[in-house]
Order: sequence, then C-alpha cells, then structure tokens
Amino acid sequence: MDTRTRTRLIDVAAGREPADLLIRNARVVDVFGGAILKTPVSIAGGYFAGLHEVEAKKTIDAQGRYMVPGLMDGHVHIESSMLVPERFADAVVPRGTTTVIADPHEIANVGGREALDYMFRVSDGLALDVRFNLPSCVPATPFEDAGATLTVDDLAPYINHARVLGLAEMMNFPGVICKDPDVLGKLDLAFSRNKRVDGHAPGLGGRELDAYVTAGVHSDHECTSVEEVRERISRGMFVHLRQGSAVRNLAALLPGVTLAGLRRCLFCTDDAHPETLVGEGHMDRHLCLAVAGGLDPVLAIIMATLNVAECYGLNKGAIAPGREADFVLMQDLKEFKAQQVYVRGKLVAERGRMLHATPLRPSEALIRSVRLAPLPGDAFDLRLASGRARVIGVQPGSLLTRDLERDVQVTAEGVFDPSRNPGLNLLAVIERHHATGKIGLGLVEGYGLKDGAVASTVAHDSHNIVIAGDDTAAMRLAVETLREQGGGVVICRGGTVAGNLPLPVGGLMSTASAAEVNAILTDMTRFAHAELGIPANVDPFMALSFLSLPVIPALKLTARGLFDVQRFGFAPVDVQ
Repeated sequence: MDTRTRTRLIDVAAGREPADLLIRNARVVDVFGGAILKTPVSIAGGYFAGLHEVEAKKTIDAQGRYMVPGLMDGHVHIESSMLVPERFADAVVPRGTTTVIADPHEIANVGGREALDYMFRVSDGLALDVRFNLPSCVPATPFEDAGATLTVDDLAPYINHARVLGLAEMMNFPGVICKDPDVLGKLDLAFSRNKRVDGHAPGLGGRELDAYVTAGVHSDHECTSVEEVRERISRGMFVHLRQGSAVRNLAALLPGVTLAGLRRCLFCTDDAHPETLVGEGHMDRHLCLAVAGGLDPVLAIIMATLNVAECYGLNKGAIAPGREADFVLMQDLKEFKAQQVYVRGKLVAERGRMLHATPLRPSEALIRSVRLAPLPGDAFDLRLASGRARVIGVQPGSLLTRDLERDVQVTAEGVFDPSRNPGLNLLAVIERHHATGKIGLGLVEGYGLKDGAVASTVAHDSHNIVIAGDDTAAMRLAVETLREQGGGVVICRGGTVAGNLPLPVGGLMSTASAAEVNAILTDMTRFAHAELGIPANVDPFMALSFLSLPVIPALKLTARGLFDVQRFGFAPVDVQ
C-alpha cells in the first residue's frame, strides 16, 4: 500500500472523506474474533477502511447476506486443471475463490524458465490474485527425462518478483536432511529474501521431521493421518488439509484439527481437475465438507481465509481495516454458494458467472511442445525371454501401485503378445521433450483396457507421453495424434481416434473453458468405461497420468524403464 492510499484510508475511516463503497445490512464474518458482526463496512482504494457508518459514493444493501473474506487456495498446480490461468480464474472466481498460491511445477517440467515467464505473464491482472511459490524440484527426480532443469541460478531472477512468496513444495526431503548442497542453495535463496519454503514430506516423522523443520520448511500438504497433522502442528508448521481430484484427505484429517491448533491449519486443492471444478466446486467445496464433518462454519472460513494469508504473509484474508477488500456475499454458511464476488472492492462475478470475459493472452512459446524422435517399427516390442514379468498393479482410487509378478504369453520371438494376455496391458512412456528416442516399456494389471489405447502428455511429473493399450497399431496412432496436435489426451480404437482432448499449451493446458473441457473428458470417460472395458472405479486418465511418477510406491514406469520406488532404482521387467 502506498502512502497516498494509506492517508486516504485514514481519512475515510475517520469520516473526513467519503468511501468508494459502503456495504450495509451484511452479517460480517469476523475471522479474528470468530463471530458474526452486524456492522457497515466501508471500502476505499481497494482496501477495507472501517466497520462504521460513513458517507460513501456508492452504497449496497446486502439484505442480510453473509459477508465472507475472499476464499484462498493454499497450494495448487493450475496446470492440473487442464486450463490456462485465464480459464482457471473464470472457473474458480465465481465460486468465491479470490486468491491462489500456485506452484507452476508441472509446466516448469515442460518448459523451464520459458514456462515460468508464461505463467507470470498470463496471470497478471486477472480477477484471481495468483501468487507463486517457485518450483523447488525440477525435475522431480534424477531418474526421469523432463523438458527442463531449474537450478538455484535459474530461480534467482524470480525470487524478488512481487508475486513470489517463496519456494514451493520441497519434495526432496532426504536432500534437506542430508544437507545436499543444491537443495541448501535453494533454501538459502528463499531465506535471503525473507521468503517461505513449503514442504512435501509424506510419512516423515520423529528426528527426521525435526531436521526438516529446523532447515526452515514451514508447511506440509502431504499428511495422511491425524498423527502426522498433530506432529507437524507441534513443530510450528502450517498444515494444509487437501481435497483435490487425485488425493482427498480432508475428511480423514479433520479430526486432527483441534481448537488450539486450528490457526495452523488451512485448505488446499493441490490439483483440481475440470470435472471437480465444474461438478463439485473449489474452496467452497472445502467449506461444505468441513462443516459437514462437524467443524463450525466460522472456523472453517478462518481456515480458508485468514490462515492462508498468515501462512504466506499476505495482507488479506479478513474483513478488517487496511486489508485488501476481497469478499464474497453468501446466502448461508452451509452451502457457501457465492452470490456476488468482489475483488479489491470491485464486483467481478455474480450468480456463478464472471461479469466480463477474461481475454486470452498468447502462449506461442509453449505451443508445439511435443518433440518426438521417429517411432521405430519395434517401438512397442517388449521382450520377455523368461515368460514371467514384474507388473504394475493399479489400485482403484489410489496413486499407490502394487509390485506383482505374472506368467505371460509371448510370441515365438519372445515378444509380449497382448492378444494372449487378458488382464494385462502394455504400458509405454516415451520421451517427448528433446526427441531422444527413449521409450520405457512395462506391463500394467487392473487398468482393464480392451481393444484400443489411451495416451496422454499429462504424465507426472516430467510429462512425457504415457500410453496403455492392447493394440500396438492403436498405440502408434495415439502417439502420432499427440505429436501432430502438440499434446493432449487421446483414445484410439480400430484404426480411428475415438476421443480427443487437445492440450496445446505445454501439452498440459487448453484455452477452452472448464465446462467445455469437462464435457469432452466426460464423453471420453464414458467411452473408456463402456467401450474399452476400463473398470468403473478406475479413472482412465488420472490413473494413467500417475503411472509414470517414480516417487509414489511401488512400481512406476519412466522413459528409462521400470522403476522400483521402494528400492529407488530401476528394475527389469523380465523376471530371470
């Protein structure tokens, strides 16, 4: 806030100058006192000026509606929505979300600094306030082939950016604990500018957790149990209760939120896919779930507003003098349906719609990001001399996989024969950033696909092409389709493309609306279940996209081959 704005706010609050806007007859949610106040609220220059009746240029009668601070998502990868930031804003702002803390980790794995520049540029000036934590682990592991590497020197030019809050999820917690010089260099970069460091440490506890916190990590969104929540709070960490699309922890972790520890707890999505945003909601959904789980509505709102602001040092998250005037008018504190959304004192959305269309900004730097070497004729020939293979076992509703062994039928040449192995699908990960020609091959059980192929450039975390099928001709057609259109999600069957969602921006994002993307995905999902035989309890695209992530047990596949996460090393598919 500059001096001119501050001095005007003083005059408005003191009644010496009219406010820009006065809200009357609202039930104001006081997140500091945990109460509902019946008081006028004045706004000037985009900030709350006071909680008293003053003269104003414009007055709004809230008609008894609840006035809630703008909702905030404490940690999100916008790219996981499959929407460019402009369209993501259009999807979440009408639901009451006015601020997100974004980690552009996914797109950075594709485009590095070019991708960061893009995300900063297109998110600037949106109705949604997009703040950033810089990706700390690009690539996520040394066992993948990402599109880029971000060193401490690459991150340094961004650390002073006005919308950069710190360093995003430090997934390399062994590197922190073992004082890896590169990891410590990134921590030092953040701390040298008084910035924060987000954590990512599932299962970490005891002395190792103490070492992690001592290093300066201040939050974690990867808790899986009430015990982990309480242990982190006792160390002074902030804990994100996550309710995303891939992982949904809120209900399980809510019992860990005590009255004393509540001020260290906040909400986040981590990822929010189009079907979730359209069908379920965003931070409004978190509030509904928390209240349904027994949490007082005002306390839930504190977790979705003030706690996020204080976790990241933002001057918002409360309806109080001097704070940024982001707020939502709601009819009740049960469904939390936003009727009007204001950002910096301006009405931006009403009755579930943005008042003005958000213009798209060019993204040429990340278009045509699929760069493939020519596929050899034997690209999908998985040779298994022993006739027995290690197989990735899909577990419905989980990112965890099983480590299985199965007898398999092969051709006379010793090549896996999909037609003679019902229940098993051929899985491939193809490097698509630098046209190296690397192809990892493996087998997956539980995916259930019959008579076709599904392929995607959304393949965590390096986002190469991941493809599953039992028809190598369909697999080849799917890969070529992704090459031609610059990425996306494709279903092929019987020599034709049966479903297609182009994602031209980095192979991860569409410029279409959330509703349009969701409609396409819904149709493709129905086809995958009804026509390809993928089980109803397996998400055909989400499950596939995480089969290439070599940090979640037990077996995964990268472009370099089958990866044993438990032993943290590569393993042969063929069981000798």
